[in-house]
Formats: sequence, C-alpha cells, structure tokens
Amino acid sequence: MEIVLLILKYLFYIVSCLVAFYFILPPILFILYYLSGGNPKRNAVNRYKKITESEYEFAAIITAHQDTRFIAPFVDSFIKQSHRKFKVYVVADDCDISNITFEDERIILLSPSPALHSKIKSIQFAISNFKNEPDAMIIFDSDNLVHPNYLKNLNEYFQRGFRVVQTHMLSKNTDNTYARLDSMGHIYYTFYERLVKMQLGMSSAILGLGIAIDFALYKEINYKNTVGGFDKKLQSQLARKVRQIAFAEDAIVYDEKVEDAAVLQKQRTRWIYSYFGHFKESWLLTKTGIRNLNIGQILLGASMLRPPMILLILAMLTMVFLSIFIAPVLLYWWAGVIILFVLTFILTIATQSRQRGMLQSIKHLPLLVISQLKSLLKIKKARQNFLKTEHKRIIYIDDLLKNEHS
Repeated sequence: MEIVLLILKYLFYIVSCLVAFYFILPPILFILYYLSGGNPKRNAVNRYKKITESEYEFAAIITAHQDTRFIAPFVDSFIKQSHRKFKVYVVADDCDISNITFEDERIILLSPSPALHSKIKSIQFAISNFKNEPDAMIIFDSDNLVHPNYLKNLNEYFQRGFRVVQTHMLSKNTDNTYARLDSMGHIYYTFYERLVKMQLGMSSAILGLGIAIDFALYKEINYKNTVGGFDKKLQSQLARKVRQIAFAEDAIVYDEKVEDAAVLQKQRTRWIYSYFGHFKESWLLTKTGIRNLNIGQILLGASMLRPPMILLILAMLTMVFLSIFIAPVLLYWWAGVIILFVLTFILTIATQSRQRGMLQSIKHLPLLVISQLKSLLKIKKARQNFLKTEHKRIIYIDDLLKNEHS
C-alpha cells in the first residue's frame, strides 16, 4: 500500500509540474521577447535578408459551405490588392451560384458536384482545378477579408526564403462583448505562439486560415478526411519539413468573431474535440523536436499538446485542491503561478491590442469561462456533427478600414 501511495504522490508532482509549465511559459516568453529586442514598431522579418526580388504568384482558396453571402466581399478585397499576381479559387460547396458572376478572369468560381461537406476536400478540389501551378497557395475561410497590402507584404516573406507563412488575423467585429472576448483569446495566442516565436527565430503556430504555403511543399502533404482541426496535422507536418514557419505581422487578414454565447460554445466544443483527435500528431512533432534537439519544434509540439485553456484551469484547480492534503506548502507556489499568469495576461492584452475595447473587456472573462465549461458538456456532439460556426457580419474592406481609421 505504501508503494502505491508513493507512486501516486510522485504522479501528483509530475502532473503539477506539467500544468504549472503551461502557466509559467507565457511570462518567460514575455520577458524573452523584450530582452531580444522585440518591439511592436519593429518587424522581425527585417532581420532576414532577401534572397530574390521575384514577384510571387499566389493562389487564394476560399471555401464557402452552404452560404454565398461572404463571397463578394472577400473577392472585392482581393481585387483591390496592390500586388497583382494572384488567382482566387472560390469553392462554393452545396451553394446556389446561379446569380454570382465575376468579370475579373483571376476569380475562378467552382461548384463541386456532388457536394463535398468538407473543408479539406474543398481545398483539394480547388487545387485540382488550378489554371496553372502557383508559387504559393493561401487558405481562407468564407468570412475573411484581406488588407489591400496583404499580398505585397506577404511576398516579402517568400523573397526572404520562407516557404510557410502564417499571416496576421485581426477581428472584423469588436463591438460586442463576446466578439471582444473571442478576439482577446486570439490576441493572447497570437503574441505567444506567433509573434514571440518569430522574434526568437522559431517556428510560429499556424491557423486554419491565412496560412500561405509554397505549393511544391504542400503537394508533399497527404490528408485523411477528418472533421475539424485539419490545421493541426498541417502544422505538424510543415514544422518537420521546414527550418522555420514565419509569422507575417504586417500581412493582415480579417476574420469574424462570434457574437453570442451559443455560437461561442459550439466553436469551443469543436476545438476541444479537435485537440483529442490530433493528439498523436502533436506528440509526433514534440518527439521529433527532442530527437533533433530543436527547441522550436519542441515548443511548437508542446503548444499543440497543451490542453484547451478550460481543461488547464480545471487541472490546476484540481492540483491546488490536492495540494491541501499532500503538500500544503505548494499552495504558496500555486498562488504565485496564478498571480504571475494573470498579470502577464493583462499586460499582453494591454500591449498587443490593435483594436479598441479589449482591455476594458477583461472584466467579462468569467462569461468566457462559463461558455467553455458548457462546451465540455457537448463534446459528444462534435463527434457526430461538424458544428459549423455561423457568421453574420457582412462588411466590405473599404468600410472596415474606414471604421478602423475613424
């Protein structure tokens, strides 16, 4: 019996260290960012020399599913690009496109038959219909918009030899409490998983949208058709194939943030399910990093292995409770970890927000926690359904930029 208790005690310490690691890492990265010369006014890409002056041709893929409302605004934002070498492939899956036409020959409208009902299949359908082989391809969601200098700025990263570039996602809408809460989480993870790592010369984490990939490289990657979270497998494979996944802070893509609790719950449920569905890929990248002694791969793999925040918080609270009975002295340690994490979170939002109202919305964070707790109860639904996130905000890039500058 004593041996069993000893094993459980050591297990408690191991789990406590793992949980604490994820709460202590952000403060460490925050300090390293500024010690290494990180500055919001100084773009990290300028440290890399150009190896070519080529003007790259980009193929943009937008996947629309059962909703064509956002196609016209997206295409409009692309037609206004200052970089002119591109084609846009719009995959209108299970959509009526009889009333949609574009005069610009660079806009290719595709309607798969039968319907695909899968983002991965839609991407592959677009690729199979490419008019010519591009230098790089970019994956977007249907509700995205891009800044007029998006491709111009992105081109500079490929000129510097990067083969995979995650572009910078900002919010289309921040005039609602839940939209700001959704944006806040993205600001936090963008800073630690992308901006800091780019500054430190390590691979940045990717998103399911705004990811630009050398086309020859993309063709080396194979997929099984999965429900949600395809970017996890994409990230794992790309991080093992390239020296560094870049983060293009100045190549801005706009995405709609959810505006009500029900939709936020649905989105988080899908993310939690996706985490467990791609655990193997996350561990594979971590193991590769350890074998290669590559700290960038290790940290990227560790971030993929990191449980969703609500699960981390529940794990921490469990460890705090157990500490009362196993090692009360650890309560001081946990108090320090919590205070440090909260202060770092507030500092991050205060220094990294580009849009108004974020810092003031921190007081509404309990709403986000409640929403995530509810999403845990609906995890079985994600196994049975795609749990598509509904979008409502139809806005054109000119109006969006006008509002931002006003």
